Amino acid sequence: MSIYFLDTNIVLRFCNTLDDRHLLTTTAVAQLLRSGHDCVFTAQILAEFWVVATRSPQVNGLGFPPSQTREFVNALCETFHLLEETPQTFQIWLELVTGQNVRGKRAHDVRIAAAMLTHGITNLLTFNTQDFVRISGITAIAPQRITTKQN
Repeated sequence: MSIYFLDTNIVLRFCNTLDDRHLLTTTAVAQLLRSGHDCVFTAQILAEFWVVATRSPQVNGLGFPPSQTREFVNALCETFHLLEETPQTFQIWLELVTGQNVRGKRAHDVRIAAAMLTHGITNLLTFNTQDFVRISGITAIAPQRITTKQN
């Protein structure tokens, strides 16, 4: 079966039961797992999750206390596989950001792609599919596609 890399926006909605897309996210992930697929992420995803989860709702965060956020991180690591980040990830990232003239926040997305390419993973579950269209070898898949297709 395939491996699906989980983007930060998936992990956030997976953990936030108040989010409008929580049910869609959990349904898509559950369907992948039931179909024998593996779901993975890297420490970068958990760090990005921590930033948004602990940030105040007034600045587009979830307002979770660090203790609750730590519980979510522990549960995520028990549920999904945490991939190691390697020196090769940095080299691939550097080539991609240089070759595509990447500026600003997009460098975070390119780092996700570099980690995926390092591990030979092609499928990315994300709500932001357009953020990855310029990266060869990555197929960005929205949860809606998973819940509507029969695996």
